[in-house]
Amino acid sequence: MSSDLTRLDVTALQAALAGGETSAVEVTRAHLDAIEATDGALNSYLHVDTETALATAAEVDRARAAGEELGRLAGVPVALKDVVVTDGVPTTSGSRILEGWRPPYDATVAARLKAAGTVLLGKTNMDEFAMGSSTENSAYGPTRNPWDHDRIPGGSSGGSSAAVAGFLAPWAVGTDTGGSIRQPAAVTGLVGHKPTYGSVSRYGLIAFSSSLDQAGPMARTVADAALMHEVIGGHDPRDSTSIDAPAAPYVAAAQQGAQGDLTGTVVGVVRELGGEGHTDGYEPGVLEAFRAGVEQLRALGAEVREVSCPSFDLALAAYYLIAPSEASSNLSRFDGVRYGLRVGDDGSRDLDEVMALTREQGFGPEVKRRIILGTYALSAGYYEAYYGQAQKVRTLIGRDFLTAFGDGVDVLVSPTSPSVAFPIGQRVDDPLAMYAADLCTLPASLAGLPAISVPCGLSEGLPVGLQVMAPALADDRCYRVGAALEAAQDAARGGTFLGQLAARA
Repeated sequence: MSSDLTRLDVTALQAALAGGETSAVEVTRAHLDAIEATDGALNSYLHVDTETALATAAEVDRARAAGEELGRLAGVPVALKDVVVTDGVPTTSGSRILEGWRPPYDATVAARLKAAGTVLLGKTNMDEFAMGSSTENSAYGPTRNPWDHDRIPGGSSGGSSAAVAGFLAPWAVGTDTGGSIRQPAAVTGLVGHKPTYGSVSRYGLIAFSSSLDQAGPMARTVADAALMHEVIGGHDPRDSTSIDAPAAPYVAAAQQGAQGDLTGTVVGVVRELGGEGHTDGYEPGVLEAFRAGVEQLRALGAEVREVSCPSFDLALAAYYLIAPSEASSNLSRFDGVRYGLRVGDDGSRDLDEVMALTREQGFGPEVKRRIILGTYALSAGYYEAYYGQAQKVRTLIGRDFLTAFGDGVDVLVSPTSPSVAFPIGQRVDDPLAMYAADLCTLPASLAGLPAISVPCGLSEGLPVGLQVMAPALADDRCYRVGAALEAAQDAARGGTFLGQLAARA
C-alpha cells in the first residue's frame, strides 16, 4: 500500500485523505520510506525533515478526526527547492557558502503552502544559486534522472524534478530564471509552469536575477500544477514586484482543457524555436515528438499557424548578460560577515582578506564565472555596450510577443528543450553548450510571460516536453492548452506519462 501511495498524484491523494482511505501519517511515511530507500541513488534531497513532517501529518490527522476546519491541501506532502527560505530548516541554495544556515522566517511560497496544510518532506538539490541547467553545479553533488541514472535531471530545479519523477514527492516547488522549472520538467516527464512574473511572490527566494526569478509548480499533471499555483499565487505586499491581483481560477482552466476541445484556439508555432528552417541544435527525435504534439493540438480543434519572432534568436546572448549582471550585485551580500560560511577569521587577517577567502572557498566555479561576467558587463565603459544593449534586446523580444498575440494568436508553442536529458559530465567543461539547454525557454523569461512544459512523447526512450507560452496574466491559457494536450497524450498511450516510468521501476 505504501508504494501505491507514492504513485498517486495530488488530486488522487486529496480524495483518499478526505475519504478516509488513508491518513496523512501513512502518506507521509510512505514518501519518507521511499526517500530512504532510493534517494541515495538520485540525490534529489539535500535535507529531509523526517521528525517535523511526521509531527505535522499527525496534527492533520488529529484535526481531521476532530472535525476541525482544514487547509485546502491538508496532509499532502510537498518538497521545496533549497532556494526557498524555510523557517528553522537548513537552506543552502546548493552552496557551501550557506552550509548549515537555518533561516528565522518563511518565504511567502513556503508560508502559503504551510497555511494550506501541506507536509514539508524536505529541501531539494539544485544548481548553486540556481545557476545551471543540469544540477551538476550543486556543491553537494549532482542529482540523477529517474529515467536514466547516468543522465541529468535538468536544472537548476533538478532536485525537485527528480524527487517528483522518482516518486519521492507528489509535487514540488521549483524556481525559474531562464527555464529552470520548464527544462527539468521536460527532461523528466513532468509538468512545470513558470508563472507570469510578479504573480507569485519572490519574498524569501534567495535571489539570483531579481528581474527574472519566479517560483512555480512542478507536478505530475496539469491539474496538480494549477492547484499549487492557486495556493502560492496572489499579491504579497512584502514583494515590491508583486502584482496586485488575486490568483486566477487555474484549476477550472485545466479542467476545461481536459475536456479535449480547443476549437477557436489559435496556436502559433515559433519559427525561430524549432520551426521550419530553424532546426540547428535540435535533436531530430525532439522535433519529431514536438511536431506530433502540435498535430494533436490541431486534432483537438486548434488552428495552427507558424509565427516569426526574429528577436528570439538574440535571447540567449541577452540573458547571459542580464542575469549575471544582476547576480553579481545580489551575491555581494555573501561575505562571511553576517551569516553562513566564514573562512580565515583567526585574528591574523583583516576583514577584506576574510571576505576574499570566504568567497573563494564558498562559491563554486559557475557562480564565480557569472559574477565575473556580470561585474565586467556593469563596469565603467562597458555598461552601455553590454548590459544596456541586452536590455534593448529584451524590449525587442517583448515586442515580438506582443505582435504575435496582437495578430490573433492565443498561445505560442515550441519544444521546451532542444535535447533530451544529456549524460552527466558531458557539458560540464563546455559552458556554452550547457547554456544552450535554455534556448527555448529564455524568451518567455525575458518578457516575464507565463509558460508551461507538458510531456509530448519520448525520444530514444527519454521524455520530451512541449512548451506553451501565453500573454502576461493569461496563465489560464497555458493550463487549458496543456491539459488538452495531456488528455490526448494519455488517451493515445492508454495511461499517464509517468506510468511508463512507474511500470519500469
